[in-house]
Amino acid sequence: MPRTQRVLVLGAGFAGLWAALGAARRLDELEVPDGAVDVTVVSTQPFHDIRVRNYEADLSPCRIPLQPLLATAGVGHIAAEVTGIDASSATVRTADGATLGYDRLVLALGSRVVKPDLPGLSEFGFDVDTYDGATKLHTHLQDLARHAPGPATATAVVVGAGLTGIEIASELPSMLTDALGPAVTPRVILVDRNPRVGSDMGESARPVIEDALARNGVEAFTGVGVSAADGKGVTLSSGEVVHAATVVWCAGMRANPLTAQLGVPRDSLGRLPVDHYLRVQGVAGVFAAGDVAAARMDDEHVSVMSCQHGRPMGRYAGYNVIGDLLGAPLLALRIPWYVTVLDLGRAGAVYTEGWERRVVSTGAEAKAIKKTINRERIYPPLTGDRAALLAAAAPQIQAAPAYGH
Repeated sequence: MPRTQRVLVLGAGFAGLWAALGAARRLDELEVPDGAVDVTVVSTQPFHDIRVRNYEADLSPCRIPLQPLLATAGVGHIAAEVTGIDASSATVRTADGATLGYDRLVLALGSRVVKPDLPGLSEFGFDVDTYDGATKLHTHLQDLARHAPGPATATAVVVGAGLTGIEIASELPSMLTDALGPAVTPRVILVDRNPRVGSDMGESARPVIEDALARNGVEAFTGVGVSAADGKGVTLSSGEVVHAATVVWCAGMRANPLTAQLGVPRDSLGRLPVDHYLRVQGVAGVFAAGDVAAARMDDEHVSVMSCQHGRPMGRYAGYNVIGDLLGAPLLALRIPWYVTVLDLGRAGAVYTEGWERRVVSTGAEAKAIKKTINRERIYPPLTGDRAALLAAAAPQIQAAPAYGH
């Protein structure tokens, strides 16, 4: 009897989940007999987390059990932390001491927020990088009501004025009011070393963002960083001390450090170079997708760390890993459009098109698009319908989200 071949997918985020479902779909499409190829996801948590929603006030829709999704598609799951990858022996090690062999590997372990070794940051700094981290922040905010009332209790400092920092800063005034009551005036300060907030969004969107932050009551401290944190607030690089009961770190992302174990040059974000088919260049039998991979979207632009690119990268990696294993045709990934929809809390949102980020919609209209993306577009079908689930995993590029123009 022929040996069962194994495809391991490391990670269950946007890229990992869709890589596994894409592989299952391709096996189904090729009519591969049951038992010939095993597809198994290895992830620390038995959940698919809608990570991009961690800045929101309601986290209840942000965590989806993996087992029903994977079982419907005929995909296995191992709940374990991956600690090592040895491409020369085609094995993966886990924290519980297990060694897992593979015939093909899809690395989709995502990225993590970079927290520098600043005094007090690990002890007193929160983040919304993970569901658990966001939940910890929410618990902290609710506990503030038991603190002695005063300006520091109602003050939050958000470090990093990139997309995540802007989104959580825009939500925090309402979250603080909900926690402390309407009689308390919240103060939210957004700190960034760059001279202007929203440097990732370009010149077109910046006035919209600055106006929205002002309308939300968010103060911007630019051209300055944080040098230390404690239970009373932060010390800025200028020497100024800001008294605050809440510090949220959103400054910088980097690919999972296990990418270093493949022994190939990585980019400044720790991402692996992949070809048009998501194969890691220079490493046989290994694919990468999502935040651990630097993939060409067109002739000029490389993928960004976002679900916008992670989801299709996962689908194509799943399709191609089966094709590579079984000698079937592969599909090159190209995404001909790029958009950004940034949530601005009570001030709405801003929607941009193109890599130059040209503003095409703002306010309530853009907010409606953001809600559709966050609540519908990026979710897998949850009906238990196998055909619908596999159809959603097809290696196709969705059209850009529509805005009402």
